[in-house]
Amino acid sequence: MKLTLHIWRQKSRTDAGKLVSYQLDSVSPDMSFLEMLDTLNEKLIKEGQEPVAFDHDCREGICGSCSMMINGLAHGPERATTTCQLHMRSFFDGQHIYIEPWRAGAFPVVRDLVCDRSAFDRIIQSGGFVSVNTGGAPDGNSLPIPKVAADRAMDAAECIGCGACVAACPNASAMLFLSAKVSHLAQMPQGDAERYQRVRSMVATHDREGFGHCTNINECEAACPKEISVEHIAQLNRDFIGSTVSAVVKG
Repeated sequence: MKLTLHIWRQKSRTDAGKLVSYQLDSVSPDMSFLEMLDTLNEKLIKEGQEPVAFDHDCREGICGSCSMMINGLAHGPERATTTCQLHMRSFFDGQHIYIEPWRAGAFPVVRDLVCDRSAFDRIIQSGGFVSVNTGGAPDGNSLPIPKVAADRAMDAAECIGCGACVAACPNASAMLFLSAKVSHLAQMPQGDAERYQRVRSMVATHDREGFGHCTNINECEAACPKEISVEHIAQLNRDFIGSTVSAVVKG
């Protein structure tokens, strides 16, 4: 396959970026998208040019590092697929491919396709945990949990924090990510004690970091490589309203 790649190049946070075009020949349809970028970087290095910076780690669709917009779609054209699991057979010979970083004020570009997603870390630090001393690992059956609740918690816990929901949302909202982190703890008895405190703290951090508000467009669910449901946003809203009522009653 022969491809024309239009890649966002930006030296630093403060520099102006632009799309730079590259020609790449002999691309195997069996390559992953990241392997294709590796091939491009090898070519650029041999030519004495600066390689393209992009995030990656596990390359198994688990870590969420491989975040980039491909032809205007978060993670590319295949649904429920991370960039590292996207293969070049999803494209055609002679195609022009536009590759950009996430576009969101809360995710500033560090270099080329690399974004600073530490805002997600700060959201988790503000409440995405359970404050209990567990001691040794408890027996798995010591605390009965309904299967429906356990399944719902596991579905939410699949979120890998890649940021595709933010990149796809016209408002750059992180509500799908936030709701997944709130919901998977809210389903479990261990997380129920701090349920209302958690949701108020995490929503406040979300807003403080500059993410937008959810207007139920549902692009986040469509872009999510783990197919996290927007039903968790409804759960988040219910918990947030409950936390407000609880605060008024206690006050």
